[in-house]
Amino acid sequence: MNWDKKKKPLFATTSVILAVTVIAGCSSDTGGSKATNTPKTTTGATPTANEKPFPISIMLKSYYNDTATPESKVWKKVEEYTNTKLDFQFVPDASYNDKLNITLASGSVPSLLFVNNAKLPAVANAIKGGAFWEIGPYLKDYPNLKQANPTVLNNTSVNGKFYGLYVSRPIGRMGISYRKDWLDNLGMKEPQTIDEFYAMLKAFTTNDPDKNGKNDTYGMVVTKYAGPFDIMQTWFGAPNKWAEKDGKLIPAHLTPEYMEALKFFKKLYDEKLINQDFAVYDSAKWNDPIINGQAGVAVDVTERSYQIEEKMKQVNPKGSIDLIGAVSGPTGLHNQPTAGHNGMFLISKSSVKTEADLKKVLTFLDKTNDKDMQALLNFGIEGVHYKIEDGKQVILIVPTDPMAPDINNKNMNQILSSIPYIIPDMFKPSTPLRTKSVDVQKANEKIIVTNPGEPFTTTTYTQKGAQLDQMVEDARIKFIVGKTDEAGYKADMDLWKKSGGDDYTKEISEAFAASKVK
Repeated sequence: MNWDKKKKPLFATTSVILAVTVIAGCSSDTGGSKATNTPKTTTGATPTANEKPFPISIMLKSYYNDTATPESKVWKKVEEYTNTKLDFQFVPDASYNDKLNITLASGSVPSLLFVNNAKLPAVANAIKGGAFWEIGPYLKDYPNLKQANPTVLNNTSVNGKFYGLYVSRPIGRMGISYRKDWLDNLGMKEPQTIDEFYAMLKAFTTNDPDKNGKNDTYGMVVTKYAGPFDIMQTWFGAPNKWAEKDGKLIPAHLTPEYMEALKFFKKLYDEKLINQDFAVYDSAKWNDPIINGQAGVAVDVTERSYQIEEKMKQVNPKGSIDLIGAVSGPTGLHNQPTAGHNGMFLISKSSVKTEADLKKVLTFLDKTNDKDMQALLNFGIEGVHYKIEDGKQVILIVPTDPMAPDINNKNMNQILSSIPYIIPDMFKPSTPLRTKSVDVQKANEKIIVTNPGEPFTTTTYTQKGAQLDQMVEDARIKFIVGKTDEAGYKADMDLWKKSGGDDYTKEISEAFAASKVK
């Protein structure tokens, strides 16, 4: 797009390749809105000449240390397009929750505050205390925002009200990325079942898959981020957080299927098919062991597959990655979905004091979801970050490349909520693996395990949710690494129940039952 005086469509070309730069590892529904109607420019997209830029401060996550600064052309173009003066407060992902708690406690909250989950105790308490605007009644007034997916909005609601504008994600986003060249070297076929998946990890660990004559590889890299275990346990028929039985909700970690999955994870750990330091391994280094030829598998979002492959090709042109959605277990083929969002933006009442200013912030969010802005924030500037050849998009700079300050657009896509969710329909993927990533995500929608407890929060969870969740995660890790056995795990869960788990289960079941009678 020519962002100067003569305006023309950014993407006049109809056949270009998808190069979604959405950050992998920040899991979560395609349920996201379908781009059935590409929005036209938001009303008022061209600011009046005399209108001063509206100041908006935004606290959000960063995944790169050398993040974009006000020198960035992308930053400036967003300000120009939305007639705003932006103050981005990028916070590293690893320390975001700590910073979030400090910010909420301080009472000095920026205009827009990103949160992973409105049900986090500190966030829920802040919402309950009136710290944020309820935006539900206003969404219908904005051409992009009114296309928000009702299911995803429901997933992000708090007691039936919408406080956050969600960040869209495909609902069938989870998959298995594996070293295709290693599998070929071993003469094995793509796994279809859990047993075949185990056999692949075993062979990657013990059968010299890279044929270098050394015992220097292992099956799967897992990080301290619990996502891979959450995904894999659905293969065993375990619920996605909650299961409905006789009109009540049962926590996943108390089901027999969950225990079967735990035993499988322990087997992988005991046989050293996964990295032994997974409980503390930095998720920022997730791709490294695969790119470096140490590990062969990652279970996470499908985008991780091509991110690994494209980086790996720079050092090992013969290396290749392939991708599948899930493997079949005792009750068939299942996959954990996302909630259709990867967090949301809340609008602070302490910084945005009037309804008139609230509407200016909503206008900013609406404009950033115009088609041209979605493209700019996701892909960068044509001719700088990518180019178009023979009708296809060619990436010139990947997010991990060093960038000069004026073209640095790192983390800028974190402001994008992608409503409507048009990215997959905007361009054709640029590589076969990117194409497969989109196909796998769509196929996954048929096998997802929905979470019936997703829309609900309770008093107990608001007060003790972090503690209760940590108790479950600690018990899982203890079991996997052999610090406790099945009886010990049961004792840990009994403690979980006494510490508030029983109250939480009762309250969420009551909320679920009440929703059924409306």
